[in-house]
Amino acid sequence: QVQLVESGGELVQVGGSLRLSCAASGLTVSRYGVGWFRQAQGKEREFVAAIRGGDFTRYAESVKGRFTISRDNAKKTVYLQMNTLKPEDSAVYTCAAGPVIFSSSIYDRSYYFWGRGTQVTVSS
Repeated sequence: QVQLVESGGELVQVGGSLRLSCAASGLTVSRYGVGWFRQAQGKEREFVAAIRGGDFTRYAESVKGRFTISRDNAKKTVYLQMNTLKPEDSAVYTCAAGPVIFSSSIYDRSYYFWGRGTQVTVSS
């Protein structure tokens, strides 16, 4: 049974940093693309970042230069380092895994498995 479990979300002040973790079980992280998506209250879910092996990383324009996605295959964990946080980064962040390629990595329909999310709140 595949499980993705996010952690690391919390309340942080503007300009602060957080590192989110996505721990996977039941699948080999190195064989899948893993993406982070977020959904703010009253808004649609949006792509944040994705990574696949040594193939690629990809970021939404809104987070480029501030967020970094990485992974530890041995720990079966994907991380999202978020720096210089803004109030508009407040959302539920969810990780997902699937056989994505670069062009499909921004679409949530490309991912098979989803976690339950972790709340990030950036306070001004």
